[in-house]
Amino acid sequence: MRALTYKISTVLVCLLAAQCALAQTAKLRLDKKALVLLDASGKQVIELPMRAKQLDARPGIAIVIDSATQHVQPVRVDSARGELVRMAPLPVLNFGVESACLFRDRQGLDFVFIAAKDGQAEQWLLQVDGARLVRKLSLPIDAAQCSVDDATHTLYVKEDGVGTWAYEADSEATPRRTLLKGGRPARGAAEAAIAVVVPQVQTEPVARLGDVADDPAIWVHPADPAGSRVLGTNKKQGLMVYDMTGRQTQFLESGRLNNVDLRQQVRFDGQAFDLAVASQRDDNTVVLYGIDARGAVSELTRFATGFENIYGICLFQPRAGGLEVIVNDKGGAFRQYRVMRNAGAFSASLARSFKVASQPEGCVADDRSERLFIGEEKRGIWSLPASGSQPAHLKLVLGVGKDLHADVEGMAVYQGKRASYLVVSSQGDSSYVVLDAAAPHRVRGRFKVGFNAAAGIDGTAETDGLDVTSRNLGGPFNRGMLVIQDGYKRMPDGPQNFKYVGWEDLARALQLPLEE
Repeated sequence: MRALTYKISTVLVCLLAAQCALAQTAKLRLDKKALVLLDASGKQVIELPMRAKQLDARPGIAIVIDSATQHVQPVRVDSARGELVRMAPLPVLNFGVESACLFRDRQGLDFVFIAAKDGQAEQWLLQVDGARLVRKLSLPIDAAQCSVDDATHTLYVKEDGVGTWAYEADSEATPRRTLLKGGRPARGAAEAAIAVVVPQVQTEPVARLGDVADDPAIWVHPADPAGSRVLGTNKKQGLMVYDMTGRQTQFLESGRLNNVDLRQQVRFDGQAFDLAVASQRDDNTVVLYGIDARGAVSELTRFATGFENIYGICLFQPRAGGLEVIVNDKGGAFRQYRVMRNAGAFSASLARSFKVASQPEGCVADDRSERLFIGEEKRGIWSLPASGSQPAHLKLVLGVGKDLHADVEGMAVYQGKRASYLVVSSQGDSSYVVLDAAAPHRVRGRFKVGFNAAAGIDGTAETDGLDVTSRNLGGPFNRGMLVIQDGYKRMPDGPQNFKYVGWEDLARALQLPLEE
């Protein structure tokens, strides 16, 4: 039987059995009785007895489908030592395996796609101590062949009588499929090099399925880093509070909250308060919360905005004192309020209004430079004076293009001792952009959040909101922490959650200077 192959770098992806080139010096061949390792001259080095079909391989690993059990069997391949070693087979599935193929991602992690005759399919992560289910997906009925182009992370699946479909192989990317013209796999453009960091902690999932989690904010405990908290919005129900291990400690049923932001040690009448705000889409208000010294959150009051479709929100803490709230709606309008406190009660008054041409959401104020950054989802990042007493002269900082992909979503400022960085969610390609918060706003790099396979934590995708701090939160976060909303919970599939990434890991990946 002739093998159908697609060349990927120095690796041949092999379908329907026969032969795979692992590198320039070794090959694998699957015959009726064994998997055979061959040297560069075609001479047999070793064989592993088995009755199997559908060989696929990458340097160091191969998979076959055991003909007797229908298990997917991974095999460790050491061409230098001349070894073929069976690894733990994948678990018994609740469907008959029709086809299987390998995918090696940008982190060098190995995944296997498994498809059934009726269209059921799963993606598994292969590890030394076994395999872990990443997600379930649907593929064409009678998908007897599949292969993956690692460089473009494209999964190819043949559907009889229709043609060849191209799917997104990266489980953290936006799901998509395209029917290829002529039914032939086309070589796509390989993704430009991009840094990958991994999360150290993930929160417990939100209580509902679907697009629910949205935006986080970090509260730093004044004395005990381990006692710090992460606030996260639930777009269906209210506000969640998590500890540093990702455990949910509180849930406030505040209604449909979209974005959240907070500031600490805000002074009114000689008193200091830790305050958070959230945009409430049921009644188009700003919800004001207080946070006590233990990190417990309670609702204080609500301010009307006059908007019909409130959306994003952020805070500005002027050097002169006080607090200002910036809120927007989907039509592009912004309103900025000054928070006041009289006779023990909080209130707000309108300070200024301004507008962008199309839908915004994310915004963040750099309190140190007193500049406000706002995201216009389809156009880019704008900057303007943060104070509500100044004219709103907008300047484009970074437009949608090579480094920033629409939609422009969450944004936060990392305030180091010597430098500050703006971190922005580039939702269109599930990546993140880091640029100098100070003009001329040099782009420092782009990154993605990948799998922490050892900890059983998936990456992030289609991120709405994020937050960052430079404060020492202990352990892997002693140089600061980035918290990111994850649009697709994988390993296994489930409700959305938030991921915690150490700033030190990110700084090293982007070669940013680390401050002592």
